[in-house]
Amino acid sequence: MAPTAHADPARPADAPAPAADGAATTIMPVPPPDGRIWAQARSYQEQLTKPLGALGRLEDLGCWLAACQGTVPPRDFARARVVVFVGDHGVVQHGVSAYPAEVTVQMVHNFLAGGAAVNVIARMAGAGVRVLDVAVDAGEEAGFPAAVTAHKIRRSSGSIDREDALTDAQTRTAIAAGRAVADQEVDAGADLLICGDMGIGNTTPATALVGVITGREPVELVGRGTGVDDAGWMRKTAAVRDAMWRARKTADDPVALLRTAGGADFAAMTGFLAQAALRRTPVILDGLNATAAALVAQVLAPGAHRWWVAGHRSTEPAHTVALARLGLNPLVELDMRLGEGSGAVTALPVLRAAAVAMSDMATFDDAGISGPLAETAEDDGTDLHFPAP
Repeated sequence: MAPTAHADPARPADAPAPAADGAATTIMPVPPPDGRIWAQARSYQEQLTKPLGALGRLEDLGCWLAACQGTVPPRDFARARVVVFVGDHGVVQHGVSAYPAEVTVQMVHNFLAGGAAVNVIARMAGAGVRVLDVAVDAGEEAGFPAAVTAHKIRRSSGSIDREDALTDAQTRTAIAAGRAVADQEVDAGADLLICGDMGIGNTTPATALVGVITGREPVELVGRGTGVDDAGWMRKTAAVRDAMWRARKTADDPVALLRTAGGADFAAMTGFLAQAALRRTPVILDGLNATAAALVAQVLAPGAHRWWVAGHRSTEPAHTVALARLGLNPLVELDMRLGEGSGAVTALPVLRAAAVAMSDMATFDDAGISGPLAETAEDDGTDLHFPAP
C-alpha cells in the first residue's frame, strides 16, 4: 500500500530537497496516485448502502482521495492548509488594474488579522491559513512579521510588457522557496494543500503565462480582473500581448517563462504545487492565478496534475482555457473571481464530503441490507488510465 503524506510525512526518496542556493529547479516526472488503490476504492463503493454511482462525482473524488492517501476508505483531512503567496507587479503602473498597488500591503494585514474572505471561509471549512510576502513592493515599513517575509525575493516583479519579471537567479530562488514551503507544510502534518494568491495586477502575468503555454490569443483570454473598464481592458490586453511576444519561445522552459512573463509569486506557487505532488499530497487549485502557476508546474514536473483538483471556475476567460489544458473540472461554479484561495476553500467541504461518504457510510453487510443482484468485475488497476476526479 502506498505511503500517505499524513501518515508518513518524511520526504520520499524520489522528492529531492530544494537546493539552498535555489539552483535546483529541474524536477523529475511525478508518479500518479496509486491505481490499484483507486480500483479497490471503486470496488468498495459497490459495498456501500447506495446504488453504485448514486453520489455521482463524489464517488470519483472519494476514489481519487483513497488513491492519493494509499488507503481504502480514505480519511477526512486532519490538517488542511492554505498558503497565500503575495506579490506586486510592475505592470500595474500602466493601468491594468482598477485598484492601486498599495492595496497589496493593506490586504496582507487583513489576512494576518483574519478578516479576508479566505480567512473566514477557511475557518468554516476547517483549514488553516499562512501568508507569505514574496514580492510585495514594501520593506520594513510595512510592518510584516518575520515569518511572513522569510521567503521574500524582491520588492515587486518587473513590468512584463517591457522587461523581465525577475532575474534568472531570483526565479530559481523563488521556485526553491515554494518547494521548501510545501515541504514545511507536509512535514508539519498537512494532508491537503491549497495555493492562494494576492497581488494587485496579478491576473495580467497569469493570463500571459496561460497564453504562452496554450498558444491562445490575448483577446480570447483577457478578463476584467478586479473590474477594469473598457479602456483598462484594452491596456491590459496590450500588456498581455507584449508580454507573450517577449516570452513566445519559452513555453517549454519553465524557468525562462517565469523569469520573462511571470513573477516571484508565480515562481513560488509553481514550486509549491510541483513539490506538493512529489510529496504525494492532494491539492485544491483556486482560480486563474493558481491555475496559471499549475500549468507551469506541470511543465516543471510532468504528471503533477494528477494530484490536483480544481476548486472552482473563475469568471476570467483564461481560467477555463487553463483548466481544459490540465483536464480538470471544477468542483463548484459560483462566478467567483477573488483569488486568495477563496474558491478552493469554498470547495473544500465537497472534498470532505467525498471522504466521509466512503469512510462513515455503512456497507450492505453492516446494515443488513440486500445488495445489488449482480457484481461488477473488479479492476486491479494494472492498466488503469488514472481518471480525473
